[in-house]
Amino acid sequence: MKNSFISTSRVIWFILVIIWMSVIFSFSAKEAEESTEESMNFGRIVCSIFVPGYDNLTDDEQYELAKDIEYPIRKCAHAAEYMLLGLLLAGALYVSSNSKMWNVLLPFCIGSVYSVTDELHQFFVPGRSCRFTDILIDSFGIIVGVVIYYKITKVCSSYFMRSKSQTGGIE
Repeated sequence: MKNSFISTSRVIWFILVIIWMSVIFSFSAKEAEESTEESMNFGRIVCSIFVPGYDNLTDDEQYELAKDIEYPIRKCAHAAEYMLLGLLLAGALYVSSNSKMWNVLLPFCIGSVYSVTDELHQFFVPGRSCRFTDILIDSFGIIVGVVIYYKITKVCSSYFMRSKSQTGGIE
């Protein structure tokens, strides 16, 4: 029964990895103008939430403010989308608690290689470019996602171990 659960769980993780890689690919396939417009719209939302008096600014002032944060928003989006990929890869590729280095390196390497291919893909999209700094940001996001996965599993396993010891192993 346990092997069935493990293989089903692993299949679900891999399906989520493939879905998320497809989402990243679709973001990268957008031409520069469309991608910039989406970033600007998100910038406007961020400004309306965090900048006091944003709604009282003129349209030109709102545009300039959104334009000023568009670049950081793009870079944060890179880190965030690859953080989620790192978390999903860690879940899909988890071997055992005895293989800590393997459990970190494998998701990091696969995610980083995907980041490189994603940047190469962007090179062929009109108005987009291939940037080494984006690969570094993506790789940082992957590491953060892997660390988050292992922090969550550590907390969950200690909780379940404590729970099991309090009930005498009865579930």
